[in-house]
Amino acid sequence: MIEQMNLPMTSLSDKKAHFVLIPLVAQGHLIPMTDLAHLLAERGVHVSLITTPNNATRIRPIVQRSIETNLPIQFVELKFPCAQIGLPDECENFDLIDGSYFLPFFKVNKLLRDPLEQYLRDHHIPPSCIISDGCNPWTAEVARRLCIPRLVFHGPSGLYALCNYNTIRKSKILNHLTDYSEQFVLPDMPLTLQSNKANEPNFFNAPGWKEFHDDVFKAETTADSIVLNTFENLERQFIELYEKGIGKKLWTVGPLNLYNKEEYSKSLRGNKLGAEKQEIVLNWLNSHEPKSILYISFGSIARQNGLQLMELGSGLEVANKPFIWVVKEAEITPEVDRWLSEDFEKRVQQKGLICRGWVPQLSILSHPSVGGFMTHCGWNSILESISLGVPMITWPQFADQFTNEKLVVDILGLGVSLGTKALCWLPAVDDETIWVHREDIEKAVQKLMGEEEEAKEMRRRAADMADNAKKAMEKGGSSYDNITRLIESFML
Repeated sequence: MIEQMNLPMTSLSDKKAHFVLIPLVAQGHLIPMTDLAHLLAERGVHVSLITTPNNATRIRPIVQRSIETNLPIQFVELKFPCAQIGLPDECENFDLIDGSYFLPFFKVNKLLRDPLEQYLRDHHIPPSCIISDGCNPWTAEVARRLCIPRLVFHGPSGLYALCNYNTIRKSKILNHLTDYSEQFVLPDMPLTLQSNKANEPNFFNAPGWKEFHDDVFKAETTADSIVLNTFENLERQFIELYEKGIGKKLWTVGPLNLYNKEEYSKSLRGNKLGAEKQEIVLNWLNSHEPKSILYISFGSIARQNGLQLMELGSGLEVANKPFIWVVKEAEITPEVDRWLSEDFEKRVQQKGLICRGWVPQLSILSHPSVGGFMTHCGWNSILESISLGVPMITWPQFADQFTNEKLVVDILGLGVSLGTKALCWLPAVDDETIWVHREDIEKAVQKLMGEEEEAKEMRRRAADMADNAKKAMEKGGSSYDNITRLIESFML
């Protein structure tokens, strides 16, 4: 079943290009692709963004705003086959399932292939190209059948894409390691970076994932070009090496979050906050001095166990710096709820605000009172922080996040590492482990938010990189020009 949330079709027949965007059904992948859809549409391209009913609901305010501004975008809902893996119909996003379903979720995702092909065959404007998330290799067959050019969109950093290419596909160094903690030097890099098997693309290292990662690499090999949500001044040396290695044109088009210039647009990015909660957050932010608040959030998927949450809270308390801490609803067990409600929130009410559930991260990071960000190192969060000049405390959890931490801390000097060396994102694996202790949290907060010269230098570097990010997206900037050339290459 296909449903379309159609925008007004005025002059669509005059559009010279029709880009079909296919994000992975995960919040961190959907958000930047939605930004890209709007950016392309504003530049005169007709866009079809492929999604599913539940994910469409999440971006409904963005859809409505697109309708109001008369942008040539169609949000196309394909029914997601949850029943095929024994999930309720509404479980259409990775943040709604636990890790044991991840591999089946990827596999069943390819059942969207036939309804997508039907939509593309029936559309009155022939597709000029498909831009598909790198984790949607099944789109390669659709593009081949319909003879449509296909581009791969990489959500993670250019450094991660290069490391992934060098360590897994080219050198296959991980195949020779049995100990997941054994350190090795990342091969064929322009500088010395160490890693271990546990911290490299660990979905692909786990048992049962080989077929999927082979499909991903094959789909990338047969793609016409690659689109990256990054910018040249941030990762130039890694982008150039990756482009040379993969032998394909790379289009750097980010940071895509900077498409959201207005406060209203920032507040809608990803979801919508209730009016009462929004007022509480805004009042808290407005009541503090510039650059004084630490924002703590770990993305949509990673979850901390109860003991680790309480340890984090204790570290924030003793650090004695103002903070906003986002705790996921899925993390709030009865024990955690009692600790928060009856104990912790009362003790820190003068210093900290605890937000349960989703908050508008981009709005918070862009507020003048925010001076630091404790993050899981998801690439969207890092780009948002970099583009807004906010230095970071890094706490990677899985996938590309350990590599992203290396970029932030070791290469760019924009953050302080908490020193996590192992996967810590599935509490079901070990509900009793404390991965990061309160003493380490206190030290990191003091180091980032303090007035020592090292902290001041990080803030100066962050401000400079934010300026570079904005220039990249402005007319005449590297990302702006890349988007222009990308569109022109598919004009009919």
